[in-house]
Amino acid sequence: MIESLPRGLWKNFLGPSPEWYKRTLVAFLLLNPLILVTLGSFVTGWVLIAEFIFTLALALRCYPLQPGGLLAIEAVLLGMTSPEMVYHETVANFEVILLLMFMVAGIYFMKELLLFVFTKILLGVRSKIVLSLLFSLVAAFLSAFLDALTVTAVLISVGVGFYSVYHKVASGQKHNDDAHDSSVDDAVGELHREDLEQFRAFLRSLLMHGAVGTALGGVCTMVGEPQNLLIATVAGWDFLEFATIMAPVSAPVLVAGLMTCALLELTGFFGYGAKLSDNVRLVLLEYEEKEESKRNTRSNARLLVQGLVAVILIMGLAMHWAAVGLIGLMVIVLLTSFNGVTEEHQLGKAFEEALPFTALLVVFFAVVAVIHDQHLFTPVIDTVLHMSSDVRPSMFFVANGILSMISDNVFVATVYINEVKAALDAGTISREEFDHLAVAINTGTNLPSVATPNGQAAFLFLLTSALAPLIRLSYGRMVIMALPYTVVMGGVGLACVALFF
Repeated sequence: MIESLPRGLWKNFLGPSPEWYKRTLVAFLLLNPLILVTLGSFVTGWVLIAEFIFTLALALRCYPLQPGGLLAIEAVLLGMTSPEMVYHETVANFEVILLLMFMVAGIYFMKELLLFVFTKILLGVRSKIVLSLLFSLVAAFLSAFLDALTVTAVLISVGVGFYSVYHKVASGQKHNDDAHDSSVDDAVGELHREDLEQFRAFLRSLLMHGAVGTALGGVCTMVGEPQNLLIATVAGWDFLEFATIMAPVSAPVLVAGLMTCALLELTGFFGYGAKLSDNVRLVLLEYEEKEESKRNTRSNARLLVQGLVAVILIMGLAMHWAAVGLIGLMVIVLLTSFNGVTEEHQLGKAFEEALPFTALLVVFFAVVAVIHDQHLFTPVIDTVLHMSSDVRPSMFFVANGILSMISDNVFVATVYINEVKAALDAGTISREEFDHLAVAINTGTNLPSVATPNGQAAFLFLLTSALAPLIRLSYGRMVIMALPYTVVMGGVGLACVALFF
């Protein structure tokens, strides 16, 4: 028994993950101390970032919380950061954690209404180009006033709903079979397999258009992204002033982004262009008809309550009644109270989606703490700050974009805007140049960062959601699908910064 214990421990370690993945992670954990001793903490910090990105890139092989968490724990044990700094980074992003805990759960209790509305849209709009533009535009508009993670949670909920409906039918089950496992294709009939793969591609493209839309809208206003609010506060801009100052960059990028969306669907390049097959459309139509036939006073009342709470939600977020997470908690209380959800196990299901990602986000903050403590970005920051004032806004855009692809947008923006404010206070730069650099920081942290899932919290949330493995949306596939958007949004954004600032 004792002799077999090591084998049992190895089998349990990271469960069903591939052997090569387990060995690679163990190699990381063993090599990091050697790199620290031989090459120093700066190099080790960058190696740690690369290793963490590796765990994100293979999220479909193993959820990144476990391998990423082991790397974070080792970083603390090696003295590359401290528990206090990890706690500091976590507290600094407490609003995001509250949002994930409560807002995503609140959206869960609104899924009946979401599925009802989006089914009407999906079946009513035949053109894939128009449908894609609609998803991107709606996501952009909502993200300009609400939170990108909230919008992404809506998209994920809708995607899971549509996929589950068709997968049940393709597996020979009924629409109302709650015990059905949508992640297993064993029961899917041969006739449905091709349609299922096409439907996955269809949903992937819509969700990516929507996710990019959150970045297109998020850059426009001071409430679109957390770093926007930080920059506006330091600069002393109000809502209208922020939107006006950003418009020379944000407006052309929005137009270019929407044109890219249409062009991708027209050409079918980079994994886009998949259409809703007639067989899938028929299944969704039958589902809609059955749902309509089952409607009664109670189900109509549920939809009415969800609609009213949705209006309250939008008003609360747009007018900033409270922190986003607290508004989410209010949504949970209202929806469960008036729709009769009162048992603990019913409530528990709503939190299953968000809490693993919340834990992963705290691990991510540990990596950010390493970046902070080891000053990994300092050489880049110093180089850009000492450049000529003529090229500085453009180089700020590029530097912020590259660093935001790797790290947390809010962290990058915090470092840069504080350095620029210190230069303004010291009289090194003028107020006009400060404004120009603030625009470059905001657009740089928002636009090129769509290149990778770790560059945008909304993208990372989508990658690690329950929907991603269902529609085969991996890290690599997200990078490829985001590439044309990265080139266009980054290129147009850089050109506008260079031209107008």
